[in-house]
Amino acid sequence: MAEHDTIKTVKSQQGLLDKIQNFFLGGFATKEDLRELDKKMRDTQYQTLSDMRHTWEEIYLNVLDANVKVSKRDLKRVLQKLDRVMAKIRRADYGYAGLWNRKGQINENELARVFNFDKTITGDIEIMETAVKNINQVVEDENWTEARENVKHIKKLIYELEDKWNERENLFRPLM
Repeated sequence: MAEHDTIKTVKSQQGLLDKIQNFFLGGFATKEDLRELDKKMRDTQYQTLSDMRHTWEEIYLNVLDANVKVSKRDLKRVLQKLDRVMAKIRRADYGYAGLWNRKGQINENELARVFNFDKTITGDIEIMETAVKNINQVVEDENWTEARENVKHIKKLIYELEDKWNERENLFRPLM
């Protein structure tokens, strides 16, 4: 049902030329608008993760300089996962399919479903961004006991984000 609301919202923002394209080309303009909106959202997600990565590098260096008992392996794994998730988001499938694609065409509902799914990813990234800001403050305050727990929490969040992102491919072409 949410897909229909997304499609209605996109169609309500379209101009006359888009409506003509939709009529003659079977919803082409709406599909293009959904793809473009999703691309812009993913660009924003990528930039947020990139900023978060820079903050995490600072946290990592501060922990190394302080030489305290905080898992350096977990700190490094978070950096590696961030890099992997950022690459996946930057190179994500746009929802294009050729006219004679053997897997079939991607319709408006599938694009709207993926767009809505990507919006939930944005919410997860915002939660993670807040957690990274919190741990940055904890590290700056040199509260190493709390830092250990926060590192584990961030590690859990980034692993969950990657798992959730991996589900995205099934939204384009669900198994039958």
